[in-house]
Amino acid sequence: MITRLWHGWTTQDNADRYERLIGTEIFPGILARKIGGLNKLELHRRSLDHEVEFITAMRFSSMAAVEEFAGPEWEVSVVPQKARALLSRFDAHAQHYEVRVEEEVLSPGRQTGIEDSC
Repeated sequence: MITRLWHGWTTQDNADRYERLIGTEIFPGILARKIGGLNKLELHRRSLDHEVEFITAMRFSSMAAVEEFAGPEWEVSVVPQKARALLSRFDAHAQHYEVRVEEEVLSPGRQTGIEDSC
């Protein structure tokens, strides 16, 4: 399993527009490509003093799936023009990490299939 991480920053004024663009166009466009081995897309947001940081995390089953998404220069960031217009800066390259240990944490009720009643 491979996680692809990428950082981008917007001004405070552009942050909501950027988040909306990701949710309504960019992530749906990626999903529409039906990339084999793409398992998960996440957008993380953090407000800083003078800007807003975003991190995208993409989970792939293999490096071949990463290359299917990003092309032969798979380390280069994939940033559509509409996103570039809202970003004040961004990573030129994405980082790729092998997932070495993963644990899914479930509530006790979900582990047994019985929901807690309060």
